[in-house]
Amino acid sequence: MTLLEFTGCALTAFGPALSMFIVTIMNDPVRVIILIASSFFWLLSLLFSSIVWFVFPSNQQVWFGVLVSVLVQELFRYFLYLLLRKAERGLKRFVVHSLVSNNKHILSYVSGLGFGVMSGLFALINILAEVGGPGTMGLRGGYSAFCIVSSIFTAFIIFLHIFWEILFFHGLNTDNKSFILYVIISHLIVSEITLLNQYYFNTLALFIVFIITLGSGYYAFKTAGGHLPIIDRFKNQNTTTAAAEN
Repeated sequence: MTLLEFTGCALTAFGPALSMFIVTIMNDPVRVIILIASSFFWLLSLLFSSIVWFVFPSNQQVWFGVLVSVLVQELFRYFLYLLLRKAERGLKRFVVHSLVSNNKHILSYVSGLGFGVMSGLFALINILAEVGGPGTMGLRGGYSAFCIVSSIFTAFIIFLHIFWEILFFHGLNTDNKSFILYVIISHLIVSEITLLNQYYFNTLALFIVFIITLGSGYYAFKTAGGHLPIIDRFKNQNTTTAAAEN
């Protein structure tokens, strides 16, 4: 039973990311390198956050630690952007069809996936270790769905980091501060909302994160040049109706 629960939770959390890696990244060595580099930058942000927490301990103010961690992650996201932009010339020298020159949003997608996977691993690895045996969580008044809820949260976080990376890089490329502010604020909201889980507001927290994920995904999709025929058709109908009324 523990093996089944471990497998189910692991695939729920990392199955979509694994599929994206196999389909879009695995066969391109440059993308693999960027994925690893972005994962390393997230680890650096975790190290720096730990140093700040050690120097300025706040044992009872977990929300403050979450705030510092989010701000540090966004700072290192910016450092990653600067590094990749400086490495762009080198990529164009050694790769005939550079992924940077082909589609600038692929770069942010790959680095966002690296950020998200490493974040998800550190968020869920201890839970998966406990689920693997010899027993399962949820006994003695514990929340029985804690493992699967945590796995779903982790999957959302991975998706969100991809969407945030696309919006953040686009904001820096176009000097649009609204995208950057949205990424920082939504990251803070999502991270602080997870603290509701200790009060067993899991469903509410999961629903809010789901809505933010949908919204961020839509804006990232539009930013990358994507189009949804249903939404475009609906907008065109509204425009036509408004024009006819006038």
